[in-house]
Amino acid sequence: MSPTSHDALVLRPFEGLPNERDLVAMRQLIPAATMAAKTTAEYGAVDVEIATILPMAWPAVRRTDGSVTVGIQAGYPGGDLSRGIGQAIKQALALEPGNPITTVTLDDEVPRLQEILDLAGDFAITVHDTFEFWLDPSAERTPEIESSIQQANDSIMPTRPVEGLEHAYWVDAGPKEHLRWVLEAGEEKVIDAVTRLHARRESGIGEGTKYVGSFRAEGLAIPVWDLPKGFGVEGVEAEAEDFRARFVEALETEEPLTALERRARGGIVARQVTLR
Repeated sequence: MSPTSHDALVLRPFEGLPNERDLVAMRQLIPAATMAAKTTAEYGAVDVEIATILPMAWPAVRRTDGSVTVGIQAGYPGGDLSRGIGQAIKQALALEPGNPITTVTLDDEVPRLQEILDLAGDFAITVHDTFEFWLDPSAERTPEIESSIQQANDSIMPTRPVEGLEHAYWVDAGPKEHLRWVLEAGEEKVIDAVTRLHARRESGIGEGTKYVGSFRAEGLAIPVWDLPKGFGVEGVEAEAEDFRARFVEALETEEPLTALERRARGGIVARQVTLR
C-alpha cells in the first residue's frame, strides 16, 4: 500500500457497515455510547466494543479478557477514518491484555473496519448516561479512577435516542434542546424536504419547535431542530410517528418545487445556521 492511499480522503468512511447512521451519530453527536461487534475469523473472532470515546482519548484498549474497545471519536491519521479505526483495532490485538493504544500508526497492511469486522452482526447501539463502560470489569475501582469517571460524567450533555425516529437523537444542550437526525439523503434533498413542509407550515416537530439548519458528517446529512426548554425526548416521541411520515413523504417527492416553495426555500437557506 502506497503512502498516498493512506492520505486519500474518503467522504463516507462507514459506508457498507451495518448501522452506518448510528456510527456517524457516535462519532459526531453522542457523548457516551457503545456498539458490539466482532473481528473476522482472519483476525481471531475477537469481541470488539466500539465506543464513543475512551480515557485520555486513547484510540483503543485491549481489555484484560482479551476483547478490544476502540474509541470512534479519537483522532486518527490519514484521510480514511475507517482505515484509521481498523488499524487501532489491529494494533490492540497485538497487545498484551490490559494495555491501551496511545498512537495509531498506519502501516502497509491497514485493514478498514469493513475488512476487520464481521459484518454479520447487527451493530446495535447502546447510549449511556455515564462513562462507566470505561472500566475494565476486573479493574480495581481506585479513588483516581472514580474521580476521572466522575469528571468525565460531569461534562455529558444528556442525550437520548428517539423512539419512533431511528437514528435521531434528542440532546439537552443547556439553554436549548435539540433534535439531530442522521439521514442518508443529500443535504440539498433535506433542505428541499424541509422547504416543502415549511410551505405547509409543517416543518417543525411540534409546538414551538423549528428547523435551524443541517451539516454533513462522514458523508451523511444531519438536520437539526431547536426545541423549547422542557420539550424533552418525550415531546419528540409524542410527535415522532406523524413527523417521520410527513418528512419521509416530502423527502421522497420528486416533483419540482412550486413557486411558493421556491420562495420558502430562499428564506430557509438565508436563515439557516451554519452548523458543525
